[in-house]
Amino acid sequence: MQNNIKHLDLGMLPFKNAWEIQEKLFKRLIKQKLENRTAGKPDRSDEAGYLIFCEHTPVITLGKSGHESNLLANRAWLQQEKGVEFYKINRGGDITFHGPGQLVAYPILDLNYFFTDIHRYMRSLEEIIILTLAEYGLKGERLQGVTGVWIDAANPAKARKICAMGVRTSRWVTMHGFAFNINTDLSYFDLIVPCGIKGKAVTSLQKELGYPVDMDTLKLNLLKHFETVFDTKLLASIKA
Repeated sequence: MQNNIKHLDLGMLPFKNAWEIQEKLFKRLIKQKLENRTAGKPDRSDEAGYLIFCEHTPVITLGKSGHESNLLANRAWLQQEKGVEFYKINRGGDITFHGPGQLVAYPILDLNYFFTDIHRYMRSLEEIIILTLAEYGLKGERLQGVTGVWIDAANPAKARKICAMGVRTSRWVTMHGFAFNINTDLSYFDLIVPCGIKGKAVTSLQKELGYPVDMDTLKLNLLKHFETVFDTKLLASIKA
């Protein structure tokens, strides 16, 4: 039986707004699971979950396992001079930047509908990006020991990250997700040690291809591969 996921495209919005929406949906699924368990029903929520797409106004986020030393600028200066917000958040991973031209995806899924394996979940997210990059003639790869998707991963001198990932899970419900650099202004990454990995560059689809990428087409490609990898059906996209 195929599991349907509701897809929401929130467009451009501040990180805090998206975080609040995530938390609301995340808690809703967990509450449903607990109620169903108490009632002797299957140990899962009443729905498989949600997939949120958005872009953020400039913001730097630091995961719960991250180190603030990887922020290379004063926080007050960031806000006042660069207009970049800063948040410590409850996802895994270290530090990253979100901003215009970067597609951020937040899958809020009850993994009891799919598979209860976090390692497999992370590899599945990576696979979606790898398949999407192939649509543009690029070979996306994994780099051993870290999450995310890279270009030229096997060459230490050339390896560059195109998609960062960090998630949170509770009772097999996920939140947060991945940030895929499409037409992103990469200069913002000079303000941090991206993902806490020193000596590795960051890239974007635009930089690799040499021209701006149509975001709507990119989203359609990504949705197609999400459905394939998770063997699911995404319900009609709505703009919130």
